[in-house]
Amino acid sequence: MKPEEKPDSDLGRINVTKPSVARMYDYYLGGHDYYEADRQACIELSRLAPSTEALARNNRRFLQRAVGVLARDYGVRQFLDHGSGLPTQDNVHQVAQRVDPCARVVYIDNDPIVLAHGRTLLDENDKTLVLQAEMTDTDYIFAHPEVRQLLDFDAPVAALFVSVLHCLDDEPAAVLVREVARRLVPGSFIVISHLASTDADLRRKATDLMLANTDGHWGRVREPHEVEAYFDGMEILDPGHLVEVSGWRPNTEVAPRQRTREWIEYGGIARI
Repeated sequence: MKPEEKPDSDLGRINVTKPSVARMYDYYLGGHDYYEADRQACIELSRLAPSTEALARNNRRFLQRAVGVLARDYGVRQFLDHGSGLPTQDNVHQVAQRVDPCARVVYIDNDPIVLAHGRTLLDENDKTLVLQAEMTDTDYIFAHPEVRQLLDFDAPVAALFVSVLHCLDDEPAAVLVREVARRLVPGSFIVISHLASTDADLRRKATDLMLANTDGHWGRVREPHEVEAYFDGMEILDPGHLVEVSGWRPNTEVAPRQRTREWIEYGGIARI
């Protein structure tokens, strides 16, 4: 399904002089769809937290494992990916559709470059949609006719918030997870990974750096217990608690692990 744009919005304007979180992530993953501003922001961030590239790559592996586990072991066939970012290898629809070619995926992102690449990638996949929207616009997303045509909200859906909630202030982040979960039927799933640190100085410096680099399009690095609060009232899947994501159900004992601890991607999966 071709991507759909939100009408009468200014989401289509690309400012290549300011870093974008999606394009910075692309840089760390070895992609090619970033600008010099994104590269410089990544270099600056890596000076502050040298583990950031490894963290980004491990987070991507977590996303792939999480989708595979949900599709294979829990029978999930519908995925709603908030803040999906630029296409890379083994995207959500590719992982899910290897389990079942009929699996359906809606990607939500506000970056116009994501929309452009999504159009190219998904033109011939009628089980997948890219919707250009603010991920916090839950009413718009759930009411969108193309979304409702693709996803059956009377059946379980896995809602993904993978390395995106730290881009939001406290209240919008909490409201987003709560409102999405409220709209999903019991037996649905919430997947979250989130930048977290117990080091107050690192949290402050990283947050300040990202706020400056992204013109305020950032929330903050949070403490682990704050991430855990997003799952209140849900059943956290095995291992029964949140973890640094390179340790979440690793495929093998030799799978890459994060070795440094300035900050981590902290997360897991819960059932509604």
